[in-house]
Amino acid sequence: MQSAAQTAPVSMKMLWAGHILSALPALFLLFDAIMKFVKPEPVVKATMDLGFPESIILGLGIVLLACTVLYLIPRTAVLGAILLTGYLGGAVATHVRVEAGLFPIIFPVVFGALLWGGLYLRDERLRALIPLRS
Repeated sequence: MQSAAQTAPVSMKMLWAGHILSALPALFLLFDAIMKFVKPEPVVKATMDLGFPESIILGLGIVLLACTVLYLIPRTAVLGAILLTGYLGGAVATHVRVEAGLFPIIFPVVFGALLWGGLYLRDERLRALIPLRS
């Protein structure tokens, strides 16, 4: 296993790819959090269709916004990714419970993979912790 000192520095291409891969789901999650604050009718209906009362939408928005902001700050990005993984896991469980179909179940899984993939590409410490070998 490689130590942090032995890990190759991040190339500019890898860093840019990591930022882009991280930004796509992060922007969507920020938008989703804001929609939970605004509470337009489709958001309220979708939440209630999943079996949740309208009263929890604001709380979900606060949690999602906090986790996403932590993910976007380089020093707390790993903590944010861990918390977002839990949040997205809850989304998967909810969609499985209501038998929502394949796409709503896979969508949060793909977002989680994008979050971690982007972080892996841009964070040398994470690559040292989880070394992938060719």
